[in-house]
Parts: sequence; structure tokens; C-alpha cells
Amino acid sequence: MSIISLSGVQKHFGDYHALRGIDLEIAGGEFFSLLGPSGCGKTTLLRVIAGFEDVSEGTVLLSGRDMEGVPANRRPTNMVFQSYAIFPHLSVAENVGFGLRRAAMSRGEKAAAVEEALGMVGLAGYGARKANALSGGQRQRVALARALILKPKVLLLDEPLSALDKKLREQMQAELRRLQRSVGITFILVTHDQEEALIMSDRIAVMFEGRIAQLADPQTLYRRPVSRQVAQFIGMMSFLPGRIAGAEVTVAGLGRASVEDDQCPAGRADGDVSVGIRPELLSLLAPGEDTDRQLAHGAVTERTYYGDMTYYDVALDGTDAEVTISMKNLPGRAVLERGDAARVAWDARSLVIFP
Repeated sequence: MSIISLSGVQKHFGDYHALRGIDLEIAGGEFFSLLGPSGCGKTTLLRVIAGFEDVSEGTVLLSGRDMEGVPANRRPTNMVFQSYAIFPHLSVAENVGFGLRRAAMSRGEKAAAVEEALGMVGLAGYGARKANALSGGQRQRVALARALILKPKVLLLDEPLSALDKKLREQMQAELRRLQRSVGITFILVTHDQEEALIMSDRIAVMFEGRIAQLADPQTLYRRPVSRQVAQFIGMMSFLPGRIAGAEVTVAGLGRASVEDDQCPAGRADGDVSVGIRPELLSLLAPGEDTDRQLAHGAVTERTYYGDMTYYDVALDGTDAEVTISMKNLPGRAVLERGDAARVAWDARSLVIFP
């Protein structure tokens, strides 16, 4: 059942058209992400849901109620900002309990609610600590606890992890997902980090220029993007020129293959196409290694070593286009050098066809 329903939402800032006809349903208890580059409209859309921005056209329903004219503080939502907005002169407990100042609760009830919220985010016992003595990750948890203590139906997260270093960010991604499952409320995350969205979300809306380009679960977005623009934004993908006729595609540098309808997310039509393939779906064969997969030939033009993985750029015979191939650095597997000959194994089901 939808807890949020947007219909025909438009937003103008003077001559700038920030949102262009957004139709969107978000279910109760869902971890939903708005993903896209800077300026695509994702934060504007979040602020529209929160009530910090009015819509120019369209409707916003929360739990079936029209939000037109309903201010932010009267909506069943709460927001965690990118900057956290922690009051440095207050203690952790005072920050978390800030929203309860006018609540009809006794002092003991408020203190119990603060402790419960701190326990949710792994900060039990931190109430007396000054906010300015906290690490970045701890401040992020305080901001979450302050939002959750008001028991909103929807928690809105505006790039809350962007200020954290890589290790802490990865830790907090897992903790946020755990927290969302624990409390069972709807989380809506704004992020420009595609990996973050894939890890954390039940569904993702990819946005470009004020529009939703594709809305799907993470696996579908990654495996079957509906456009080359979405494919380039979600992970890494190589593109080769091709030509499709009926059920068969001829791909420059790879050869011929039969393709199914689901490999053409934007629809199938005969003619010239762009053929995409992910790096992990190609393999470099060792000298003398056999394969029952299809085979192409080329040469290594670049190599990038990441410790656990090595990424190769390979120029395929018969085309000017290159493909990127990722290989796990297993014991005994040789690392190829620039200029080395490459035998590339691939499968027809790995191909995605774009008009």
C-alpha cells in the first residue's frame, strides 16, 4: 500500500524547470532511493515531499491525504540533512530530545524516549556527552535519533553519508539498512552515489533533468537499464556498435548472438544499435585455457590494479571500440601487461541492446 503518492508534480523556480511531471508511488516500509547527478531534481523532490517546497502543479499525497497547504511541521515526515544540523552547545540527549520540547510528556517520559532513540542508533549511554565532542559518524547517528524520536511515518535522508570517509560510510550504509528494517518505517534516501543506492535500496528512481528515467529494483537497474544514459550512470558498462535483425545481433569485435526480448529493455527493432556489456561478464582466458563460451580476440591497452581486482581495457579485433574487463586476482592467475594478446570469453545473455 502506498504511503506516498505523487501525481504530475511540476516545480518551477522562475524560468528553471526543476521537476517535470513526476508520477511516483512509494510503499509503506520501503527503503527507497532517489539517485542522479547534481542538479537532476532529486533534492527538490525530497523537499517537496517534506513540505519545504510547494509544487507548481500536481498533487502530493501522504497516507492518502492531500498535502496542499500543509506545512512541513504538520506532515508525518522528518528529515536528516546533509549537514546533520547538530547544535554543538547542547549535549547529545538535548539534541535528540529537541523536538519533544512542546510534547505533552513528563520529564521522565522524555528521558526514556531519548534513551530509546539513542539505543536504536547504537549510542546508548552517550546522552551526557557534548555534541562537539563526537566523531562524524556519531553526529550522523545523533541526527538520526533526533529524527526518529518523533516517530515519523517517513524518514527523509538528504545525502546523510556524504561527509564521511569511505570506511565509515560503508559501515553506516549497513547500519542504516539494519535500522530501517528494525523500525519498519519508510526511508527515502537522496544520493548521487550509485553503489550506495544499489546496496541500501528496495527500489531506486534514477533521475535526469527533473524526470525519472527508470524506476526499478537494484538488480533490474544494473542488469537491464532502459537507456544508455541509465547504464552509464549505474556502474560501468562498455558499448560496442551492432546491428540487430530479428532475434540475432551482430556485435563489432564479438560476433553474432541470439538475444531475448528482455535484453532489449527499450524495445526491439531491426537496425543499428548500441550493445552494452558489464566488465564482470567478460573474462580473459589464460594461455591454453579452454572455454565453452563464445570467444573474441584483442590486445590489452590499459591495466588498473585494485588489489582484489584488476581492470583491463581491451581493444577488440575488428572494431575501434574497447571493452573493460574485470578479473579477480586469484592465486596463480597472471596479471596481463599492456600490449599482451587477449582472448575474451563472453555469453550472449550478457548483452544489453540499446536503440
